[in-house]
Amino acid sequence: MPRKPTRGQVEDQIELSFAIPCYNEEANVVALYDAVTAEAEKHAASHEIIFIDNCSTDRTRELLRELCARDPRVRAIFNNRNYGQMRSPTYAIYQAEGRAVIGMCSDFQDPPALISEFVRQWRAGAQVVLGQRRSEKTGLVLGLVRKAGYAFFRRFADYPLIPGVTGFGLYDREVVDMLASWHEPEPFLRGMVVESGYRLAVVPFDRPQRAGGRTSNDFWTLLNFALSGIGGSAKSLLRLQLVVAIFCSGFAGLLGFATLIRFLVYGYSPLMLALTFMFALFSIMLLFLGLIGDQVRLLAERMRNIPLVIEEERLNFPPGRALPSERTVNRVRLEGSQ
Repeated sequence: MPRKPTRGQVEDQIELSFAIPCYNEEANVVALYDAVTAEAEKHAASHEIIFIDNCSTDRTRELLRELCARDPRVRAIFNNRNYGQMRSPTYAIYQAEGRAVIGMCSDFQDPPALISEFVRQWRAGAQVVLGQRRSEKTGLVLGLVRKAGYAFFRRFADYPLIPGVTGFGLYDREVVDMLASWHEPEPFLRGMVVESGYRLAVVPFDRPQRAGGRTSNDFWTLLNFALSGIGGSAKSLLRLQLVVAIFCSGFAGLLGFATLIRFLVYGYSPLMLALTFMFALFSIMLLFLGLIGDQVRLLAERMRNIPLVIEEERLNFPPGRALPSERTVNRVRLEGSQ
């Protein structure tokens, strides 16, 4: 078995980082550490494993402290509250230092056995390698909801969403630094990597059942995640009321013309006049709401500077590690001065 490096050796250039979010995963974190470490030692010159805990109420933090004490390559971030499935995992990815970062769940539904293929695709030139769920044992209702969701995204999203991907994948250093510089307050990572346009590869796999413990994903959690994704990647919906206002205005114009003809031929019609007035007023209200919504969208685009999480504690991180967004800014400045 390879000897664990010293803390000084770990702080040198890291080839591969792992970002693993967890919430009440005492049944899985130690086994996952063993599995990920075994794969990383076979396929990377050096690595680190970052666990980010979303304020667990079981022994997860205690076990993470023990892992950090045993292995300097293990790092832990303890959030001061639960920040959900979108912000916390992305924050862990942004804190990684490796030349490539692998994001994965802590329940073994993202198989560590795929690490080798991710690394192979990355070394072949892909900047993003995503695991794509080929099959999964889920209920009929959840399956139908997912299909409806993907259809909705295809119709309204600002960019195509890849079906069956969950964020499980490998991200090149350049990709991580660039996405971190966006300061997205609700980072829908699986959409952001498509929007960014980097070279992307997909690895299909059959998703296994959870290894241990119970999932914390109920209906409302998944619904909140979906709504955040729609809000972050389907900004064109804010202009939907503008489109509806245009159609309503056209209909109000036709109704007004019909009311005029009715008046000239048959006389005054209170009902048609009232309908014309209502549709015209409705169109004006929708038009102004649409303009306000578009202004809100522009303001949101310009003011993305909300911290993803607030840390309560972090373990085993080297002092003075720069944030990814700072690395990006520094790199741009250096390239611009050449």
